[in-house]
Amino acid sequence: NQALPLRRAVGERTGEATTLNNIGLVYSDLGQKQKALDFYNQALPLRRAVGERTGEATTLNNIGLVYSDLGEKQKALDFYNQALPLFPTVGDRTGEATTLNNIGLVYSNLGEKQKALDFYNQALPLFRAVGDRTGEARTLNNIGRVYDDLGEKQKALDFYNQALPLRRAVGDRNGEAVTLGNIGELFQSTNRPTEAITNLQQSLQISLEMRRGLQRENRQKFLQQNHGSATALVDVLINQKKYAQAFEWVNLFTTADLADYTRLINAKVANREAQKTLDDWSKKNQQLESLRQQLQSDRSESLSQKIRQLEAQVYSEAENISRRFPEVAELFETTPADIKNLTSSIPAGTVVVQPVLLTNVRDMPNNVAIFIFTKGELSVIKKSIDPTEFNKLITQYLKEVQDDSDSSYVETGGKLYDILIRPIEDKIQALSPKEVSIIATGKLRHLPFETLYDNKTKQFLIQKYPVNYLTRTSNNSLEYSGVQNAVPRTQAVLAFGNPVPSDPQNLPGAEAEVRKIKEILPDSEVYIHKEATLEKFRSQALRFSFLHLATHGCFQTQDCKKTNLKNNTLLFADKTLDIADAALLGLQGTQLITLSACQTAVDTNLNGIGLAGVAYIFERAGAKAVMASLWAVDDEATQELMVYFYQNLKQGMTKGEALQKAKLKLIADHRHPFYWSPFVLIGDAR
Repeated sequence: NQALPLRRAVGERTGEATTLNNIGLVYSDLGQKQKALDFYNQALPLRRAVGERTGEATTLNNIGLVYSDLGEKQKALDFYNQALPLFPTVGDRTGEATTLNNIGLVYSNLGEKQKALDFYNQALPLFRAVGDRTGEARTLNNIGRVYDDLGEKQKALDFYNQALPLRRAVGDRNGEAVTLGNIGELFQSTNRPTEAITNLQQSLQISLEMRRGLQRENRQKFLQQNHGSATALVDVLINQKKYAQAFEWVNLFTTADLADYTRLINAKVANREAQKTLDDWSKKNQQLESLRQQLQSDRSESLSQKIRQLEAQVYSEAENISRRFPEVAELFETTPADIKNLTSSIPAGTVVVQPVLLTNVRDMPNNVAIFIFTKGELSVIKKSIDPTEFNKLITQYLKEVQDDSDSSYVETGGKLYDILIRPIEDKIQALSPKEVSIIATGKLRHLPFETLYDNKTKQFLIQKYPVNYLTRTSNNSLEYSGVQNAVPRTQAVLAFGNPVPSDPQNLPGAEAEVRKIKEILPDSEVYIHKEATLEKFRSQALRFSFLHLATHGCFQTQDCKKTNLKNNTLLFADKTLDIADAALLGLQGTQLITLSACQTAVDTNLNGIGLAGVAYIFERAGAKAVMASLWAVDDEATQELMVYFYQNLKQGMTKGEALQKAKLKLIADHRHPFYWSPFVLIGDAR
């Protein structure tokens, strides 16, 4: 953007076209495809006007790539076919081979496998002739995919096995992971589970190592590319009745998502030495990422070697940091933790349920696998689903429970109950739990499981059991110290309410809410209006094991315009708290932090990390549990629910029971789930 006006000022049209094309490339890499198109479409006529045919062909190819990414395959073909004849005229055989490969990909995606093969087979000798081993490996892999799709598994394997050593030789780690994943999926579909597991595990090990190193904004795309291998591995392990191993990987992916979120908001750790080590590692890691970007245009052996050396250094330092500072180990985790270790921290009387979607993988039926386990036992039940219908069901249900005029939630909630709870109902009942803990990931993350409705007994799930949520299974998340165990019941809460009593941030209900807490538990300390400062919270928080913040918070990817708050912040009277700094608050010993009146976007496109990420941040900061709302909640209903909750705690109930009983009160008053379901307890429910 600094270069562009300078190029224009001196009338250097070739340079101007190059810069426009480069800006397009950046937008394309950032996923902003429409913006990329705008810049390519400015570059194209300039390249034509100055007769720069190599540049014209490159830009045409780039436009084709964007249309391909947007799913407009026919348009992509049109542009590739315009680019293709230009490359031979300027003697650019690499460009010609790349475009032939791209055309092959489009035909493959359109299901025209034979046509795809024709183009790949034209690209392959060209890549070999110019010594482009990366392009050669990519094309061999693509030919393998086509034969795989055509059911010619042995031919597919031959091509994958030619691609794999080449990808290793040029240091293309991502490509190596993709080919290993393809080989693993092929072995799975031909009923060779041992080889499938070996290849899929190797693929994912590379993917996780690379993903650990990526900047957060590049991780989402990377994970989507490697999603198939992860799903396939979990599926084949379940089929082999290796439930523990399957769950270890599931838990690792769950944790990796949460670690991504802490990276996204740049969450701090309390230990200054650990933070400095982490910052130094990040700089080295950025250097590695930038070298990987260079590899796109410079395929030299020397650069490839340099990347390998720096990679080894970065990965080795990550291991050292994990060992030295356990509080940051999860950010680097690439090895599944042993299931016995994982489940040793599960409290007696608690049943943990984690549904995992095993969908949209080649040659594999679509299922939801529901893991159910207690301290000493783990089992898995599979339920067949139609992924498109299931996604629609969840989107529809999230709308219904957030609209208090919509009663169709009973029917939709019943369908979801039949998919997610009914298959494991007998197992839950046999264990007669005091608490059902849900680990919800991906599309299920915003789903209030307690609202799921059993049409047979005419009951919500919450009417059968106390329900809480866990961010993942980890020894840290459920450890319990003897000192805290000795406290028989809640006698005091530190409560802050309505710190800015003027619109758009005024919360009169929150003010009444914290005054009520003081009435119920007279030893509590309550701060409202200008007294409710972050400074006061920092100085007082250590004295209380229960913290209650009845204030606005914005926990979503965009800023909250209605309340005039930046994203991932909590409002206090003097300033806002960036939740990335939660670890610096000194929350060790906090039994529960309640975030009342906070706004979390329920992402109907189903991809956001949501409240689990926020809870994970506070959990890593020392809090045993977080209570917060999945969506913006009615002021009066919140106040009512909180009053019941604290009254129940005062009587000696656990956090889980106290919330369940508070919700049952509102259900008894025939309240719609909109009023009682959004408040969820994440973490230790004892």
